[in-house]
Amino acid sequence: MNKQGLLVVMILAVLVSAVGVIEAKHQSRKRFVTLQALEKVRDQMNVEWGQLQLEQGTWATHSRVERIARKKLHMVNPKVDEVVIVEQVGQKP
Repeated sequence: MNKQGLLVVMILAVLVSAVGVIEAKHQSRKRFVTLQALEKVRDQMNVEWGQLQLEQGTWATHSRVERIARKKLHMVNPKVDEVVIVEQVGQKP
């Protein structure tokens, strides 16, 4: 192969390499943008999770459950003589 042929091959190799670098950089940027969007969603979900945990804690407080049981279900604490302890058969005290 003469010098001109070698030069053409080298120029083509450089061009193919440059296109490869450009494509890799483009893919890298696209993935970075996707990563940032996913991190934003993750952060929003973490905030929502914290709020839901607080809300669950509020809904499940003993005083709230007791208040609802008394008002809506008309539940009361039993008197001492109304309490019956049931033991499992075969269970030793």
